[in-house]
Amino acid sequence: MVTSNFFMASLMDYQELKQLEDDLWEAADQLRANSKLTANEYSMPVLGLIFLRHATTRFNALLPDVEKDIPARATGALREERIKLGFQGKAAIYLPETSRYDYLAALPAGTNVGEAIRDAMIAIEDSVTDQNGNKLLAGALPKDYLGLERDLLAELVKIFNSPVLAQAKGDVFGRIYEYFLNQFAQSGAQEGGEFFTPPSLVRMIVNIIEPGHGTVLDPACGSAGMFVQTGHFIEDVCHQNTHDIDITFYGQEKADLNSKLARMNLAVHGLEGKIRIGNTFYEDHHQLVGLCDFVMANPPFNVDGVQVAKIKSQVGENQTGRLPFGLPGITGKSKGKNGGEGENISNANSLWIQYFYSYLNTNGRAGFVMASSASDAGNKDRDIRQKLVETGHVDVMMSIGPKFFYTRSLPCTLWFYDKGKPADLLNTVLMIDARNVYTVVSARSHVFTDEQLANLNAVAWLYRGEQHKFVELLARYQHQVGQKLATLPERLSADQQMVESLIADLAALGKLTEDSNAVAAVRDKLGEEHGLNDELLADYRSALADLQAQHTECQTTLDTLLHAASKELSAIEALGLDADFTARKDMQNRLEAFNPSLKTALAELEARYKAALKLLELAEKSLRVRQWSGLAFDSAREAKKALLPRDLKKREKPTVRDLAVDACKRAAYFIAQGHWLLSRFPHGLYEDVPGLCKAVTQAEIATNDYSLTPGRYVGVTLNVEDDDDGEAFRTRMMEIHSELAELNEKAAGLAAGIQASFAELFE
Repeated sequence: MVTSNFFMASLMDYQELKQLEDDLWEAADQLRANSKLTANEYSMPVLGLIFLRHATTRFNALLPDVEKDIPARATGALREERIKLGFQGKAAIYLPETSRYDYLAALPAGTNVGEAIRDAMIAIEDSVTDQNGNKLLAGALPKDYLGLERDLLAELVKIFNSPVLAQAKGDVFGRIYEYFLNQFAQSGAQEGGEFFTPPSLVRMIVNIIEPGHGTVLDPACGSAGMFVQTGHFIEDVCHQNTHDIDITFYGQEKADLNSKLARMNLAVHGLEGKIRIGNTFYEDHHQLVGLCDFVMANPPFNVDGVQVAKIKSQVGENQTGRLPFGLPGITGKSKGKNGGEGENISNANSLWIQYFYSYLNTNGRAGFVMASSASDAGNKDRDIRQKLVETGHVDVMMSIGPKFFYTRSLPCTLWFYDKGKPADLLNTVLMIDARNVYTVVSARSHVFTDEQLANLNAVAWLYRGEQHKFVELLARYQHQVGQKLATLPERLSADQQMVESLIADLAALGKLTEDSNAVAAVRDKLGEEHGLNDELLADYRSALADLQAQHTECQTTLDTLLHAASKELSAIEALGLDADFTARKDMQNRLEAFNPSLKTALAELEARYKAALKLLELAEKSLRVRQWSGLAFDSAREAKKALLPRDLKKREKPTVRDLAVDACKRAAYFIAQGHWLLSRFPHGLYEDVPGLCKAVTQAEIATNDYSLTPGRYVGVTLNVEDDDDGEAFRTRMMEIHSELAELNEKAAGLAAGIQASFAELFE
């Protein structure tokens, strides 16, 4: 069984990562705001520092493995040379000692930091070469650091040297890197963020086409996110090193800056690629028509300025023809202009759609992002789609909802081709409507979680007859449930200790409230306005008794849960790695029968936290607990910290409460993921699911005027049982909360502006 964690929960929670991104940007942007730099002058130096930090993190992660093969007698320059050799073929680049972020961050005060960083970049460009000695990063890294203010630069180095970033793994730094790319685009440092493709969409494309070998092309490569994710796929899913397989990356990008970013992005992940600068509409530098195993791209949408005269020669199905299905329509206002030489294509979407098809070899696969309008466009675009559909090579069409792009909120469609489709699928296209599948990060940003990506991918697996992958995914979810259940005894025990410690202190106070001498002493301390009337004290004792009873009842529920969880854990472990679909389905039924116990326990935990903290607040504020002599309340204050959720903004570690709640919630969450799969595909085989997917024949597509919009075919969702009670409600409430927070922020800004205007008016 595949035991990869590729689809499993990410190393850092989305909300935590979003907070980290925002904190880093705010700190860095404040420094920019206090300098004389424009966004254009500031962006590349900052991205260069993020590159260095990320490269150092990856270098440090692999260094111990490299060093273990170096004899102890090798020291100094010899040892460094051995380290450099050891990094050949690794998923990271070798960094000279003076180019490592740790070295730069430790430079003594007064050092010319700009000069040191510039020299670090030059050293990296000199050291990163291919097998033929060619410098892969020549001219790509930013070196304009001498013009920056020294104090500003030193502060920037500190910002990106935080412990969180130094320990970041997986895609965390890639997300931060892309987030900064986007932020600079919004602040005017780039043009519209054309180079930025949301990680969720990149991963979805890679997951569907599975690029594990051969020639891989992205003719609109931007910052090379498609290639980087392909590297992750090869390592995490195929369990291979990209240097050990026959794979070559080819990219073309029209903007020089973006091509540099692509080379940096490839290098920091230990990948090699051939990136050329050129406008793909007019230039085809790599000459790969009919030769690619995989094509991936997020091209610019709805371009209307492509000159017909420059692309007419591309029409045809010959070795150089990239437009096998003909030219799209011509812009009305340009028709006949300059005798036809000034005519422009009305919309270039159908150019991209054909380019990606023409580059594929006889078994090639393609996946790309396209404007939703391209699936339904009429006239010549419709004719092009007809010819494309009739090839039988359109594999999957997937509708994506809005808010996945940082810089624009429009929905889009993912297109997938497969020239190696089996004969039994040539007449059909799998339509998937994923517009209702998303996770809210903020009012303007949606993502796919790892599990949502995997579940959507599972639809394609079943359509292709790959049931074993579907079963493996069920197994991974059940394994995750088992991992969370295994943590329950320790986490709930720690939780119980903290609650009982708090209740003991609250009970000690309750006992003192019955001591007339103790009560009188406190009233004397507080004076006539003490507020400690007998009714308040009686209410406190009554609430204490309720809490103690609630605690006893909750512990009974938790003990019952632990006993049942132990049985489920044993059943999961006994199932083994090679269980078939029937066994996995039986296990899922068991877990779903157990799931209400988890939710009941979670509800009682939350109710107990609420009651305990409410009584503590009463003790602290109304009963003035600090004024009661002979009462040690230190453990109660410690318990309060443990029983409150952590504060993400303060970078707090998970509390005792967080860990206990997480164990229950995540176990229930992974049970819900299994339910999502089996409630839609109960036999472990592909079937049409209203509102989600449908295998559509060419005849049906022809009846619908060759529309490739999934929503036109899949229909609406029937009454499928909720996968996780209240999850949709919580998601929507979170979205509303984010939108409200953003509106409040804008309102505050407007109010401040109005106030300032009035002040100026009446000065």
